[in-house]
Amino acid sequence: MTFSDRDEAEIEASRAPLMDHLIELRSRLLICVIAFGLGFILCFAFANQIQIALIKPYQAAAAIHAAALASGGHANPLELIATMTGLRPYPPGSAAVVQLIATAPLEQLFTKMKIAAFGAAVLTFPVIAWQMYRFVAPGLYRNERGAFLPFLIAAPVMFCLGGALVYYVMLPFVMLFSLGQQVVSDGISVAQTTKISDYLSLVTSLLLAFGLCFQLPVVTTLLGLAGMISSKAMAAGRRYAIVAVVVVAAVVTPPDPISQLMLAVPLVILYEVSIWCVRLIELRRRKADDEDGLASA
Repeated sequence: MTFSDRDEAEIEASRAPLMDHLIELRSRLLICVIAFGLGFILCFAFANQIQIALIKPYQAAAAIHAAALASGGHANPLELIATMTGLRPYPPGSAAVVQLIATAPLEQLFTKMKIAAFGAAVLTFPVIAWQMYRFVAPGLYRNERGAFLPFLIAAPVMFCLGGALVYYVMLPFVMLFSLGQQVVSDGISVAQTTKISDYLSLVTSLLLAFGLCFQLPVVTTLLGLAGMISSKAMAAGRRYAIVAVVVVAAVVTPPDPISQLMLAVPLVILYEVSIWCVRLIELRRRKADDEDGLASA
């Protein structure tokens, strides 16, 4: 019996009535809902600590901005990154105190609930992805199941890489740029007073945008496995892809060129990585076809 025949036999053995599939779907959705609920409760219990952690980039930007104003110079981007990553302490004499405001009675409560929901979605993604895989796995061939599993690991890893870029680089630069727009001159002051809900909405939006954009190699590799795209077509459409990347970066990031470059440059690099990933898949597929041809001969 060949591998193909064995796969067909396994799929045929996994066939079940529609009602059985619906019952299984209900049970797996129930597991996902329970996991999300537990994650929400956990994140809501630590909402204050999560808020403080998410405000740290703003605090680092405020400290570097205050130190630059005190010295009469300009903020050093490398110093900002070093401060944010903990490689160096806050500048001496800088104002490292950040005060955010809530303008509605229940604004802070709703903000905590949004944080808890976002955190629960991130924490429970492996559970949800695994349940989805377990539901569709019986309908996949053995080689498809083996190829699909690594992406369950690659997807959260790439999301975390995108989130790390936001937290340690992107967000501090955005807040530093924002603080630099304040005006103080001749008794006139235009100070930045940020609402906690607006700031955390910006944080979660950037984390989600970068995390999803960093899924580009995962998505293109899956499409390459399915034979829907080729490395040759991706290479030929490189210029159009770069234009699309610039448009996406302009839409999902704040309206300043630094933020847009911080997303556009990694996406262009990831696109090139995606081309090589698809090319490796094509080489492996070609090698497997050659071996099958020799075996049949």
